[in-house]
Amino acid sequence: MRETHGACQVIFVLCSLVYGLMLQAQPRSFHGAPASARELTPPSAADSAESGKPLYERHCASCHGASGQGSGNIPALTAATLKSVPPGELFWFISKGDPLNGMPSWEQLPEKQRWQVISYLKALEPRGTAAPAVAAGAEPSVEVAPPPRPPFTDYRFEKPGQTHKISLKDLPAPFATPSASNGPTIVPRPQGAWPKAPAGFEVTLYTDGLQNPRRLRRAPNGDLFVAEPETGKIDVFRGIDNAGHPQRSTVFASGMDQPFGMNFYPPGTDPRWVYVGTTRAVIRFPYRNGDLEARGPSEHILDLPKEGHTSRDIQVAPDGQKILISVGSFSNADDADNPLEKNRANILEVKPDGSDLQVYAYGIRNPSFMAYDPKTKNLWMTVNERDGFGDDLVPDYITHVKQGGFYGWPWWYMGGHQDPRLAGKHPELKDKVVRPDVLLQPHNASVGITFYDGKQFPAEFWGDIFAAEHGSWNRSVRTGYEVIRIPLHHSGKATGEYEDFLTGFAIDNKRVWGRPAGVAIGLDGSLFVADDASNSIWRVKYVGH
Repeated sequence: MRETHGACQVIFVLCSLVYGLMLQAQPRSFHGAPASARELTPPSAADSAESGKPLYERHCASCHGASGQGSGNIPALTAATLKSVPPGELFWFISKGDPLNGMPSWEQLPEKQRWQVISYLKALEPRGTAAPAVAAGAEPSVEVAPPPRPPFTDYRFEKPGQTHKISLKDLPAPFATPSASNGPTIVPRPQGAWPKAPAGFEVTLYTDGLQNPRRLRRAPNGDLFVAEPETGKIDVFRGIDNAGHPQRSTVFASGMDQPFGMNFYPPGTDPRWVYVGTTRAVIRFPYRNGDLEARGPSEHILDLPKEGHTSRDIQVAPDGQKILISVGSFSNADDADNPLEKNRANILEVKPDGSDLQVYAYGIRNPSFMAYDPKTKNLWMTVNERDGFGDDLVPDYITHVKQGGFYGWPWWYMGGHQDPRLAGKHPELKDKVVRPDVLLQPHNASVGITFYDGKQFPAEFWGDIFAAEHGSWNRSVRTGYEVIRIPLHHSGKATGEYEDFLTGFAIDNKRVWGRPAGVAIGLDGSLFVADDASNSIWRVKYVGH
């Protein structure tokens, strides 16, 4: 379930969708906007468009140019077709967002300012209807698409056991290829379709019928906690019956605002709390080992920045003294000096009661999940990097985290590579950028990691990292939609390579039936995989050759 955003990116995706509309039969509404959206009207203030200009210059001009002319492969905002979209439908779309295709909800920007940006765009002088060379959303013919340039790959070449290694010297220049909008069409699992694992491993369906299962966490007693952000609840699954399914399942808690990360405090075998990261806050529920339902109502611990990237993972430091929270950016690559990015694109740390907020590491576009290596006690994270540079830039990555480390976003990436959309800003930070341990395929949407702490897999797997790759939308031929393995060679250190481990979720370059979103190791040593497209949890165990 590689199911997996500022104003600049909003307008980029918005315009991309407009171009897609030009090449297809014009839909009845903009991106499926309801009929009621047409009735939405901007404020009557006469200076609405004029007031939108400084907002545009602040949030959008770095990508789309000072007068909407576009830059690099970023489309212009002056196409005549944009003028035909009713303002209410544009307002509805910007407010609602489309996270699956890379655009966040923009509700945090005041309503009046959203209308002012739209009014300013409508006032820009139209300059024809020419579409970019590769239309957003247009699917290249996979049959004739050339193989990817090594070491980059795509779904056609993902195979269990296949090894990949990307280095900094492999990175292309920004805009070497057009920036695609190629979100997947989710379809039911075809008859006979099944995840593919390496020889000697067996994949079974542990449970299905869930709703958007995104995150998994193993409780100290072995129960499997599952977060379902769309339903606002956390489920618990216990045991494995003779048919390979849960022996019991319950709802641990409900009524939350997009619950995501979960963890148990204090660390060890006798926790007293379950901490949960929602899109707006850190909360905790009273808990004793083995509880199938929360013992009482939630307790508010800490407010978090809302909207934007909504993943909020929770880790408990091994000594129990700190709680770490990952918070993604509000935007794709807006200037982090923007107040909307305060306390974003960071890993934050607080005391267990929510006091003494500090930044643990920063400049991380979307640190979607974290995990402590049980052997070395080092913190690791998996990161979704920025979009809009083309097919093979910027790689997502998995790396150990340096306390106080700066990872580049938004001004730099992968060491001293500058984002040209923010050229000349913060040169003093260039040499401070931490280079990641493992570069993944760009736009993979790496969203979950866990360390193999079991003994059921062969010894060569012990201590390795498994990660869920939700799958690309910003790539002409899709990549991801798999679970990968990062060998640590019993050393606690990565050498840059990773392997395809669980594949087979993509049908073609338009349709997928599964998207890995979360991973966890059971007490029996099997690997559990949450799949938020088929709404299932898969179980992988070793059965021998």
